[in-house]
Amino acid sequence: MEAPPRALPPRLAGSLVFFASGAVLVLEIVALRLVGPYVGVTLQVSSSVIGISLGAIAYGTWLGGRLADRFDPRTLLAPALILAAIGTAITLPLVRWGGEFLRGGAAPAVLLLAAAAVFLPAFLLSTITPMVVKLQLGDLRRTGQVVGRLSSLGTLGAITATLATGFIFVAAMPSSWIVLALAGLLAAAGFGLGWWLRLWMPFEFRGANPKIRSGLAVIGLAAAGLGATAPTPCDVETAYHCARIENDPSVPGGRTLVLNSAHHSYVDLADSTHLKFAYVQWIGAVADALRPRGQAIDALHLGGGGFTVPEYVHATRPGSDQLVLELDGGLVDLDRAQLGLRTGPDLRVRVGDARISLADQATAGYDLVVGDAFGHLVVPWHLATREMAADISRVLRTDGVYAQNVIDYPPDRFIRAELATVAAVFPYVALVAPADALAGETGSNFVIVASKSPLPAGLRDMLDLVNDPVELVQGAALDDFIDNARVLTDDYAPVDQLLQG
Repeated sequence: MEAPPRALPPRLAGSLVFFASGAVLVLEIVALRLVGPYVGVTLQVSSSVIGISLGAIAYGTWLGGRLADRFDPRTLLAPALILAAIGTAITLPLVRWGGEFLRGGAAPAVLLLAAAAVFLPAFLLSTITPMVVKLQLGDLRRTGQVVGRLSSLGTLGAITATLATGFIFVAAMPSSWIVLALAGLLAAAGFGLGWWLRLWMPFEFRGANPKIRSGLAVIGLAAAGLGATAPTPCDVETAYHCARIENDPSVPGGRTLVLNSAHHSYVDLADSTHLKFAYVQWIGAVADALRPRGQAIDALHLGGGGFTVPEYVHATRPGSDQLVLELDGGLVDLDRAQLGLRTGPDLRVRVGDARISLADQATAGYDLVVGDAFGHLVVPWHLATREMAADISRVLRTDGVYAQNVIDYPPDRFIRAELATVAAVFPYVALVAPADALAGETGSNFVIVASKSPLPAGLRDMLDLVNDPVELVQGAALDDFIDNARVLTDDYAPVDQLLQG
């Protein structure tokens, strides 16, 4: 009977499993950021990345177990790490060149891009744990102890990597650096392990021949080079967004803020009253109907983006007291550096989640609340519920107005549900939208206008001044449009699914 391969030292075995499992989770989290600029950051995208990762883990574990039974696992561990390093480095060019072809695609495109971002390295890394387990099973009486220990270390590695990536790595460096640094660590671990194994058991283990090792090194360097030179869609990568600024060739001071492939805001550096996007013109009309220009107001903005509306209020109503609740501090820094944002006592920014920050605001403290917070093209679900609307009602004065921007596409399930949700809290509600969007012929921005008092009488007149014709729907016509849609709550708010139709 052939003697089993010599087991690895327990600490080395545990470290390999910890490291390999953690690397998979780093890749999974970063994959969401790599694909976001091309297909957005939605529940479907997150589900695709998680599903592809789990599939890679399943197939990799299965293959690793089969290889461990057919070959000496000691000869496979170092090559697996080196190949995983190559697979990690090559994800950057695969995603960034492939993303240009798959940009904005439907479900198949999302799945392909998710697979390009994570499948190969996660698959290769997942072969390591069953190989290590096979090496450590020298005594069947300790099988449960060995498997339990290594499984526990693998889970701890995944947890550690998840927390470190979410709290430290993403905030400290761009995604491309994280990927390339991980590839470098995997390569170093692979070559280091191969060197150590040759010293530890020189007569039992020969490893890969020099030509194979040289070939792997060349392939690895080429993959790292491709990854480092792959085109990036970002000017700045914040903790939440891939952001870039596009110049408007027709307007010298015109700038468009693009977040994760979505044209999010337009800013005219020379004229803060220049509102290019139609929905921003509608919100401007709401502000103009609420109070005449020149009369200061107290305004709260849920989401900053390019700060177009706060700057408009600042320019048209000097002395207004405004607070912007913006989740992404990196985006605020970009606005200051490139979009002319100037904050001060009358235009303050609080970085943090809008719902949490809203709870800290004084009751009846604002004349105007603007809801324009988005995760790609979707209002974050916890900002779209009846409970959120109730807290907005709390901070509004009796004659104050809430204006909420929503994006939807035929058959308009989300906007109907959001209207029903807002109407469950506010007694006076109207909808601003183009006629073709209301008819279900095209996707569009919609602006919900709500108040505890009758809406400003001049709203229709102000909307008549915007560039393109727009409808103001209220009363029985609005009830017909809502059509018994279900109210969204903290317990039930499937906004991504509603938006998908």
